[in-house]
Amino acid sequence: MIELKQVTKTYDTGKGALKAVDGVDLSISSGEIFGIIGYSGAGKSTLIRLLNGLEKPTSGTVQINDQVITAIKGVELRKARQKVSMIFQHFNLLWSRTVKENIAFPLEIAGVPKNKRDARVMELVELVGLTGRENAYPSQLSGGQKQRVGIARALANDPEVLLCDEATSALDPETTDAILDLLVDINKRLGLTIVLITHEMHVIRKICHRVAVMEGGRVVELGDVLSVFQAPKEAITKRFVAQVTETEDSNETIKHLRELYPTGDLVKLVFVGDQTEQPILTKLIRTNPVEVNIVQGNISHTQRGAYGTLILQLKGTREEIANAIAFLNNENIQTEVMAND
Repeated sequence: MIELKQVTKTYDTGKGALKAVDGVDLSISSGEIFGIIGYSGAGKSTLIRLLNGLEKPTSGTVQINDQVITAIKGVELRKARQKVSMIFQHFNLLWSRTVKENIAFPLEIAGVPKNKRDARVMELVELVGLTGRENAYPSQLSGGQKQRVGIARALANDPEVLLCDEATSALDPETTDAILDLLVDINKRLGLTIVLITHEMHVIRKICHRVAVMEGGRVVELGDVLSVFQAPKEAITKRFVAQVTETEDSNETIKHLRELYPTGDLVKLVFVGDQTEQPILTKLIRTNPVEVNIVQGNISHTQRGAYGTLILQLKGTREEIANAIAFLNNENIQTEVMAND
């Protein structure tokens, strides 16, 4: 569906060249919800502008549905852009137009007759949950409602790809979850490919199938969201995962837990998928003569399954604790001794 090959974008800043995107290779499947995460300056906003042809790469190619976006221009490029829509952080609505007039705007530009335009607008109003608000102006809407208008407008021309540029970062947590649920519903109903950029791991965890982590213009880590949560490799990815797992293995965290639980071993367990629903601790206690105390835990749900971490305090002899850890490993539970007695 989307293929980026060795894509680089360099800007001349007057003080030298700035490489915003540096040799990125990406392949995104049709119907996938794909996340791109990174902090400010990572290059993710530039990358998404390359996907819809608003920017041309300095080198490399961007291909969408067998059409090389980097090789076309003029009328052909404008037609291609109609199949790649975008929603924005700050909504970008026309404040002098009502909800239905905002949604109709791209259809007007495309020359769609008024009767077909009106029917399509009402379909979209219902799809995004704004029935009864179609005659309201943006100033009369909440932030979440404004973003729903933005989503409906982006869907007006039946795009094949929906790009989301920090689409929820201006919203409160509850509204963010509602908008993310809407995007998942649209993805399932329409089979739409969604590419979103964000600096919030909660967004990635909740709706994405795969994620690319960007730093310094490069993709430094790429994979299935559940796999990335289970075993993040890069330091920046570990920081992002810690945003939602709340079990960051920093020296400070371990020191704090050691002060609270000064005896025994502190052991972190990682559960993935169906493991989160298994009575592993019950079996551990029944089969091993160790004292088990739950210190800290968290379960996060992703589109591909659940991911959980649990920190235990294990008390017993060295042999008993070693046998307990061996039992957990035999149950395919990833274990890590964070601190010894």
